[in-house]
Amino acid sequence: MIIDVIIPAFNEEDAIGKVLEDLPKNILRNIIVVDNNSTDNTRLNAEGEGAVVLYQSIQGYGASCLKGMEFLSQQEVKPGIVVFLDGDYSDYPQELPLLIAPIESGHMDMVIGSRVLGERERFSLTLQQIIGNWIAVKMLKVLYGYSFADLGPFRAIRYDELLRLGMNDMNYGWTVEMQIKAAKMRLRCIEVPVSYKMRIGESKVSGTLKGSVMAGYKIITTLLRYV
Repeated sequence: MIIDVIIPAFNEEDAIGKVLEDLPKNILRNIIVVDNNSTDNTRLNAEGEGAVVLYQSIQGYGASCLKGMEFLSQQEVKPGIVVFLDGDYSDYPQELPLLIAPIESGHMDMVIGSRVLGERERFSLTLQQIIGNWIAVKMLKVLYGYSFADLGPFRAIRYDELLRLGMNDMNYGWTVEMQIKAAKMRLRCIEVPVSYKMRIGESKVSGTLKGSVMAGYKIITTLLRYV
């Protein structure tokens, strides 16, 4: 089964090389880094590791993911699985086989890497992330009937099912939108525990009060939008 990876990245020059080094390249086809208006050497460092580097001028996590999907849509041979992974080195890229295994076996359509269920470094998730995540998954259960423990960005999904979801969020609501739509379409979903550590550099979302508030507001409004 062909596996492609999409990595949104904004000013991750110190982290992106480590992310790419740790990926199990022998089982991957395209490793796509989407440079989201970086002002540092993110692009150069990603290209130096052999990644396909795209440029997305529209700021936003979801916008970057959609740019990566646009690239995949232009490939003559489409992937079987798409993996989404952050570029800040907070996840363990070498754990990617854990995420794709349930899909490759034919038993699942989408796999979320759960930081809550896995081992995580102290303080790697901020208090506002922990509280916001808990509220979001509780709402997801009540409103859509699917139980998740996390909105973790490290995830894998069948490419055909990803297209069927019709993803469109351009920023903070991307991960929860995917889980909402997967629940509404009754996709076969599972979470697997993944390890998590302190990111390299400062978070553009949870690292600031403004970012945390905006992300929380967007996640809540996204949860309510599809009821």
